[in-house]
Formats: sequence, structure tokens, C-alpha cells
Amino acid sequence: MRERDFEELAAGHALNALSPEDERAYRDAVASDAARADLAEADVETAALLADATSPVTPPDRIRAELLARIATTPQHAETTSPAPAGGATAPDEPTRRGWGPRAWFALAASLVLLGGGGAAAIIATQSLTRPAAVVALDRIESAPDARSAGAEVAGGGAATLHWSVELGAAVLVSRDLPEIAADRQFELWYVRGDEAIPAGVFDASAETTTALLEEGMRPGDVIAVTVEPHGGSPDGRPSTDPIVAIPTE
Repeated sequence: MRERDFEELAAGHALNALSPEDERAYRDAVASDAARADLAEADVETAALLADATSPVTPPDRIRAELLARIATTPQHAETTSPAPAGGATAPDEPTRRGWGPRAWFALAASLVLLGGGGAAAIIATQSLTRPAAVVALDRIESAPDARSAGAEVAGGGAATLHWSVELGAAVLVSRDLPEIAADRQFELWYVRGDEAIPAGVFDASAETTTALLEEGMRPGDVIAVTVEPHGGSPDGRPSTDPIVAIPTE
């Protein structure tokens, strides 16, 4: 069995989406090559993470119809038989899978399987496979009932907008045109509570617009601040420079 075919079977097995015939083929492949068990386990862990990272929501009525319509117009795998080799020798027929690659198949299968049990969470899970975590978190925050946002100018140039949800305990900072800093420095995020500053992650501003997800731990009333620190963050866990921006969440 080609490695690409096994990857597709492993992805389907992780999502309980294989036919009985493919499930037997998957188990035979693992039994014949123990090294493949690691890849299969990785897909199982990925499926579990997707399930744990989403919350059940009521999906819009259009989602299932749109997915099914897309499947109907998308070329699926076809099985062909390898031609006999030159010289008259007979070669055993070997099915050849054609169509989508394994990861595209995995993403579609995740959408369909999760849609049956988690509704619109399927869309979030599928996007999570390819989109940056900060962008996915921003979408979740903006969809939360208590979504809030506030903006401020950045010292040295640029501006920043904080998006947060107390219900989710999550915050994302979207900044643009941040000032240039030395290559051995990074921007560091902080939760500021009274006189205490708690590290909340570092980020680089490599594009005109930067989206940075703060580490878990946000509390109502925190002030979100950004400082410029050595690469990797402040060595002693405390800000070593004045904030270039500070945004209250009250």
C-alpha cells in the first residue's frame, strides 16, 4: 500500500469515517508495518483535539446543504487497475486512489463527521487545521455573546485593537504598522492587574497587520499592555520597558 493511501485511511479511521472494507485495509496495513501506528495515533490525537476545542452550537440551516452540494460537485477517489507490464507478464491488480490529497480529505471528513454531532463547530474545526490559532480565536471571540473591543494608538507609530470575551476568557490583539524593533527583540503581551504584570506571550510584527493571541488567564478588568523585550520575553518575567500601548478591558 502506498504511503499516501495509508495516510488517507488513517485520517478516516481517526474520525470513525471508514467503510468496513477500508477499515479492514487500514488494520491490515498497521499490522504489516508497526511504524505506521505512530502516524495513525497522531491522527487520532488530532481528531480528539478538534473535538475538545469546540463547543456545541446550533448550525445555520444552510451549512449541511452547502457541504453536500460541494461534495456533489467535487471529484472523489476512483479506483483503477494497473496495466500489465510489458513482456506479457501478469501483474496483480492494484487499486490506485486518485483525487484529493490526504489532508484535504481529512479536512472534509472532519467537517462532515463533526457536523453530524457538533453542528457549526465542524466549520470551526476544519478552519483550525489551516488557519493561525489567533485568527480562529478572533472569530470565536467576535461570535461570543459578550464580545468586546477597544482600540488605542501605539507609542512610536501604529495602532492596536483588543478583542476579548470574558465568557471565553480569551483575548486577541490586532495591531497595524507597529514600530520596527531590533532583530533580537520581540513584542511581549501582559495582563496588568494593579501593580502586577503577568506575561501573556510574545509575538513578532512581520506584516502590516498582526494578530496575536494572548495566553490563557485573562480576568475581568485586566489591562492588556505590550512592551518591547529581548527575544523570547523578559528574562525575569517582569516588563523591562515602558508599555508602547495599554488597553483596559473594563
